[in-house]
Amino acid sequence: MPRTYIDGRMKVVIIGATGHIGTWLVPRLVRAGHDVIAVSRGGSSPYHQAPEWASVRMVSIDRAAAELDGSFGGQIAELEPDVVVDLICFNVTSAAHLTDALRDNVRHFIHCGTLWVHGVPRVRPYDETVLREPFGEYGMGKAEIERYLLHVATEGFPATVLHPGHITGPGWMPVNPAGNLDGTVFDRLMNGDPLTLPGDGSSTLQHVHADDVAQAFELAIAHPEASIGESFHVAAREPVTMREYAEGVASWTGREAAVEFVPWRDWRATVSDEDADISHDHIMHSPCASIEKAEKMLGFVPKYSALGAVRDALQASFSRSDASP
Repeated sequence: MPRTYIDGRMKVVIIGATGHIGTWLVPRLVRAGHDVIAVSRGGSSPYHQAPEWASVRMVSIDRAAAELDGSFGGQIAELEPDVVVDLICFNVTSAAHLTDALRDNVRHFIHCGTLWVHGVPRVRPYDETVLREPFGEYGMGKAEIERYLLHVATEGFPATVLHPGHITGPGWMPVNPAGNLDGTVFDRLMNGDPLTLPGDGSSTLQHVHADDVAQAFELAIAHPEASIGESFHVAAREPVTMREYAEGVASWTGREAAVEFVPWRDWRATVSDEDADISHDHIMHSPCASIEKAEKMLGFVPKYSALGAVRDALQASFSRSDASP
């Protein structure tokens, strides 16, 4: 059985600890007084350094290889965790392998899901109770994991699922107003250059700062009585339309957005296949998720709006004084 700690201190194992969320979650948990073990494949560093990493135990495990030989779950269990946070699980076979190894050996297991489990919204805003109609390998895989974990939670396994929006923060390119990762879109908006965007501008994006996601994981750990057996949306309080997003980015440099919205078929011919596929995925999902459940049950209070999260990310990415948001 997991060890008993005084004053809520626990041993927390974070799988995928040097990625987007872990970069912010690890320091938070250290400051909260927990013992943290950061599991990653090795070779990658957090997106930003913090002094708390000096007190973290780093463990290198190649998850894909360890799952092939059946050792991954056992290796995590051997770390004797009280809490396991899994940030990089993408199919139910992987989830089941890990939970089977942790049954009766962990107090709390928290999985990182996605708003993509909802597919195309039928209502706006939508909460965690709405029908799951995912499409695409990523959303369908995450929805299957959620069903599995909430089922095993009814059998006594202490699982929680958190569903972030578009995770955004310093160190990587945010999803832009076209719904893809082309950084020149931001350049054009902040320089006042003409730009075409797909559709009519009403599709929505719902960014969330990586530190706000980390906050939600920390709160789930701190409140197992409220979080076990539940799933929660984790995003900025309100989404932003593509039109509002473009106008907001341009305004950071005192400009008006010189944007023309054109039909999808016409716009699609102006970009690469990769950018078009990413944009289409975001336009179809057009998230508008309520975070009321996380606010009420966990005390989640996002620090950043959708645009604020993007601006913080871009401030770390743009170095030119005339293009600094």
